[in-house]
Amino acid sequence: MAILFDIIRNSYVDGPGIRTTVFFKGCNLSCAWCHNPESQSGKPQIMFYSNKCIGCGTCKKKCPHGLEACELCGTCSLYCPTDARQLCGKEYTVEEVMKEILKDRSFYDASGGGVTFSGGECMLQIDFLEELLKACKQNGIHTAVDTAGHVPYEYFERILPYTDLFLYDVKCMDSTRHRQYTSVGNERILENLKQLLQTDRPVWVRIPVIPTVNDSVKEMTEIRAFFETYGKPEKIELLPYHAMGEHKYAAIGKKAHVFIAPDEENLNQLRDIFS
Repeated sequence: MAILFDIIRNSYVDGPGIRTTVFFKGCNLSCAWCHNPESQSGKPQIMFYSNKCIGCGTCKKKCPHGLEACELCGTCSLYCPTDARQLCGKEYTVEEVMKEILKDRSFYDASGGGVTFSGGECMLQIDFLEELLKACKQNGIHTAVDTAGHVPYEYFERILPYTDLFLYDVKCMDSTRHRQYTSVGNERILENLKQLLQTDRPVWVRIPVIPTVNDSVKEMTEIRAFFETYGKPEKIELLPYHAMGEHKYAAIGKKAHVFIAPDEENLNQLRDIFS
């Protein structure tokens, strides 16, 4: 069993072709710009969107335990007429996840797509992830693992035989700044990336572009120098910061860090560094 918080079908942004993306709950980073803050906790939680609440009291009437003694059964979310209360996180078996994945097999075959395992950090639930990857390979489905890389390299070795593509996040080269904005240093992340680039598995590096954090020519030049030294990934994507996840912070009782989206001129300048 593993705890997931979403399964999205018909994705075009998590690897090649049409894909199903499986989101694992739990992350050992807490990036200040995270657009899925509900993914950070490894446990189920109730998200409450106060702007949707109409004050009807149905949640209190239907809750078998009392809202103040919530046991995360999800009953309130089932009966809420406006989806103001939503249960985030549910236990799945490998068989249950594969049933969802196989629904779109014809789309994978037609588009060169497949399944992407993301998060949170999917590799924190490595036993379950390994079993899912094996099941996908047994069914001839292309697999991708989306990771921030802050795990023992042994985990990569376990899943290498069953993973067709790695999507690997790189934030910045300076470990102090990395810790300031993600809560962890980047030493393990970069060391794992060095080793992964020496394998026969394709790697797509994805760099979130966050103004005031890593949107400088100097930062991107240092990242390019890393690849020139240790091996070039198959693809490098710059992902501009967006604020689409900010409303989720209030829903889980947190305050969002607010950044300004980078402008297109700056993005093009940074892209030219890797062209």
